Amino acid sequence: MDLLDDDDAPPRRSNTPEFTVSEISGAVKRMVEGEFAAVRVRGEIGRVSRPASGHLYFDLKDGNSVLAAVAWKGQAARLTARPEEGLEMVAVGRLTTFPGQSKYQMIVDDLVPAGAGALMAQLEARRKKLAGEGLFDADRKKPIPFLPDVIGVVTSPSGAVIRDILHRLRDRFPRTVLVWPVAVQGQACAPEVARAVMGFNALPLGGPIPRPDLLIVARGGGSIEDLWGFNEEAVVRAVAGSRIPVISAVGHETDTTLCDFAADLRAPTPTAAAEMAVPVRGELVERTAMLGARASRALRQGVGLRRQRLGDLARALPRGDVIVAQAQQRLDFLGDRLPRALRSVTERRRVQLADLRIGTGVLTRAVRDGRRRLGEAERSLDPALGQRIEDRSRRLADLSRRLDLGAGRALVGPAARFAATAPRLDPLFLQRRRDKAERLSFWTPRLAPAVRRPLMEAGEDFARVARLVTPDLPLARIARLRDVLAGLDRVNESLSYRKTLERGFAVVRADGEVVTTAEAASRASSLEIEFADGRHAVGQRPSAPKRKATEPPPEQGSLL
Repeated sequence: MDLLDDDDAPPRRSNTPEFTVSEISGAVKRMVEGEFAAVRVRGEIGRVSRPASGHLYFDLKDGNSVLAAVAWKGQAARLTARPEEGLEMVAVGRLTTFPGQSKYQMIVDDLVPAGAGALMAQLEARRKKLAGEGLFDADRKKPIPFLPDVIGVVTSPSGAVIRDILHRLRDRFPRTVLVWPVAVQGQACAPEVARAVMGFNALPLGGPIPRPDLLIVARGGGSIEDLWGFNEEAVVRAVAGSRIPVISAVGHETDTTLCDFAADLRAPTPTAAAEMAVPVRGELVERTAMLGARASRALRQGVGLRRQRLGDLARALPRGDVIVAQAQQRLDFLGDRLPRALRSVTERRRVQLADLRIGTGVLTRAVRDGRRRLGEAERSLDPALGQRIEDRSRRLADLSRRLDLGAGRALVGPAARFAATAPRLDPLFLQRRRDKAERLSFWTPRLAPAVRRPLMEAGEDFARVARLVTPDLPLARIARLRDVLAGLDRVNESLSYRKTLERGFAVVRADGEVVTTAEAASRASSLEIEFADGRHAVGQRPSAPKRKATEPPPEQGSLL
């Protein structure tokens, strides 16, 4: 019998069942959901994620493990507490698996704080956040009205709180009360209270439902979990943003919520809130009566004191008929004197008017005297004006003569010096100098008349003015001619060399002629120096021989 090889042996079969991946995943899912259909898991919140889908993803962890948790969109809005990273909370829900990633997770139906310590930590963190936004500042709190007409109460309609508030208001001062029923505990508490506060503020003034003048948010005592709805941000922001003043009366005197910090006034109990809302009517009536009595008593005392003071002053004053009698007597006396005084004044004014009458003879005499004085003025003016014109003409002629002499010397001197030095110059330069000498000779005879012409015209103006001034000229024309003469005189003064003398210069005359060089002064026999205030003679000297015009002066050097 032949042995079979090992490769040809049939495969061995196992009795272990075979599953697909989906079958395994489904079996695990059914087992996990069956065993952990309702669980409460306590742990620290970590990695909170809020995608745009509205679902809420976060982790529950302790020192060794991490459990993924998810709250679907519809359930996430109804959670008792919002998950915040780092807080210890209790998640209520069920376990399930996620086959797509071979992982298990917890579907959360509700989320509550793990205990008082976690709640207080969350409360303190929220308080600091809202305080940083200024919701608890004292300067934003509104004053409570003294006597509101309508009071709005936000509380449960079935509890003892509303009955205590209504009973206290009825005892102290009955007012109109509007109750907005809300849940004061559980998940619906915070949104309902916030909507109630905003609803009262939305009521229009003068509408069918009267708008309250004051709001009271009230609830009885309870644990921190029971009062947690009044610590939610929605309630705090609604109370802080209310335009109507709010009194917070949540819990007993030892209970404190964030709603108390945001309200305009905190009451230790709901009954105390009613007492703060309205005063006691009996006390107001009593106080009003007391103030009325005090006002009446003060008025009577004031009137009595003033009546007594008036009587004292009346006794000190004299009688009225005596005061009036003196004034009447003085009026009668002045009335008797008035006609005589009027007649006297009239007669005196009539005499003064007769003395002031002006006749024709007086006017004629005044005109004659005026004409005589005018003729005397004209006769005295003519000699003076003629003499002044003669002096100005003489000074102008003297100035013209001197100016001609000085201009001639100024032009002849350089020509003579050029002629004397011409032999020593080179031909080209001599030719240039001869051209310039010819041009100088051409302009020399034309310069003197050009200088003399304005002076001659000024002299002609003087002569013309002198001819125009006659004894029979009218005064207005004389005045105009006087102005013309004054203008010509100013021109003469501005052209006169005396203005130069007044600035510190002097004129030197040798033998009666003006000299401008030291050589000419040395040849003169006598010198005379004219200053601004007069002339001074220097003395006589022997006359020096005159040089020929062609000889250059001793000190003359080369023009180059």
